[in-house]
Amino acid sequence: MIRGLYTAAAGLVTQQRRHDTATQNIANLNTTGYKQVDSVSHSFPEAMITAMQGGVRQPIGKLNTGVFAEQAINQYRQGDLIESGKSTDFALAGELEAVDPATGQNIVFDATGKFINDQGEVKYRPQAFFALQDASGRALYTRNGSFAVTAAGEVLSSEGYRVLGADGQPLTLKGDALNVADGGLRVDGQGRILDKTGRPSGAAIGISVVDNPEKLVRDGSGVYHAEDGAGVRQPTTADNIDLRQGYVEGSNVDATQVSVDLNAAYRAYEANQKLIQIYDTSLQKTVNEVGRV
Repeated sequence: MIRGLYTAAAGLVTQQRRHDTATQNIANLNTTGYKQVDSVSHSFPEAMITAMQGGVRQPIGKLNTGVFAEQAINQYRQGDLIESGKSTDFALAGELEAVDPATGQNIVFDATGKFINDQGEVKYRPQAFFALQDASGRALYTRNGSFAVTAAGEVLSSEGYRVLGADGQPLTLKGDALNVADGGLRVDGQGRILDKTGRPSGAAIGISVVDNPEKLVRDGSGVYHAEDGAGVRQPTTADNIDLRQGYVEGSNVDATQVSVDLNAAYRAYEANQKLIQIYDTSLQKTVNEVGRV
């Protein structure tokens, strides 16, 4: 009975975390560059239950001891591109490809950007991000390309981080590009800043490709940092990245799905709560009534 009480309590905690994840997604339905988070639950290891009869163990079967919310997985699928008309707004379009080293062929990812090979190994679609830098010099990454330009020409993200150039240094606009309000800032599809003649000026917006996006850690406000093994690199022409000026990428949250998840978590929480109440009543009867007899 006590074992069942702990199992129900583990279910309560798991559903609460699932509910929190769903509400977080709903709260960011209109957040630029936000990526949906899915909560993944796993069961605790199963335990073999046996009975002692005349000094001999008789196997009864396996017992599952509950579930726990193991991790939260970011869904990096492309969000809708929304035209803003601002010359300092940018969006990254296009889906990157990856090659299966075993076959030498392009990997076919599913709708969520995941691929599982014959050995059960999981591979996620590489993702492109705008490269940022915080005050301590730490590298950060975001899909939110709504930037601002200071009077000195320094390009900042909406969170106040410095936007890096293709050379890995903080990006500073010069010359005609400083005339942001008058359309002086022009950027081509590769992120290169153009001069007044329409030719590359030598400066470019920094874009980083993360080969293993599951190794990114969410810092909040649509900003991530990379853990070991993330495989951060500079983009190549084979990546086919298309940068759109005057657009921003909307949230990729599936409103219908997260609403279903929210209600499912709520109902499952209620069920586990009811089980705990039943166990509590049973224990109360055991102690106060059965024990008295």
